[in-house]
Amino acid sequence: MSAILSSAFRASIPVMFGYVPLGMAFGILFQNLGYAWFYAPLMGVTVYAGAAQFMAVGLLAAQASLFEVAISTLILNSRHMFFGVSLLGRYRATGLKKLYLIFGLTDETYSLITSTQSPDSQHEQDYYVALTALNQCYWVTGCALGALFGANVEFDTAGMDFALTALFMVLMLEQWKKLREPYPFLVALACGVAALLLFREQMLLVSIGLSIALLLARGKHSRVTL
Repeated sequence: MSAILSSAFRASIPVMFGYVPLGMAFGILFQNLGYAWFYAPLMGVTVYAGAAQFMAVGLLAAQASLFEVAISTLILNSRHMFFGVSLLGRYRATGLKKLYLIFGLTDETYSLITSTQSPDSQHEQDYYVALTALNQCYWVTGCALGALFGANVEFDTAGMDFALTALFMVLMLEQWKKLREPYPFLVALACGVAALLLFREQMLLVSIGLSIALLLARGKHSRVTL
């Protein structure tokens, strides 16, 4: 088990360097709404959705209704349904652990699960749980630190949100090193640009859906020709 945890920690280091500063930025912004500091890490434990938590700060500041918050969060996080479909095989034999793996699925965790391997193939599910739990710990730690700093120290947080962009770039490079196949990346780029131009408000959902459709179509065509 120690080997699995050690391997998961090494694999998750890039996520740690992204999640901690991003969590701190969220904690500072959330604490500025006037809530007690511990609500920020509590939200990281019970909600654990980085982009949705940042969105919640704006919605709460605008005094949005609970229904508006729920619908906005559902739309933003609907991309995880696409991620989840591709993990059904990996999560098949996880039992009750599956509930936490589903709850803890994030973009970065998905990237690590699909691009790294467990040191022990007999305990692969434990490796997935370790990756998921470590990533959530990084996020909750960042939320707590940010909220505490925001309650006691004033400083400029401009530019901190770029850590998320940098993190995505690192994870994309990891995927490229594993696949060495340009087609999925070119499809994602083309679909992202097209969705941004034509469906700006739903850009993420449309681009993901279109990318998956094109990749599935190519895979089906390849099987037919074989």
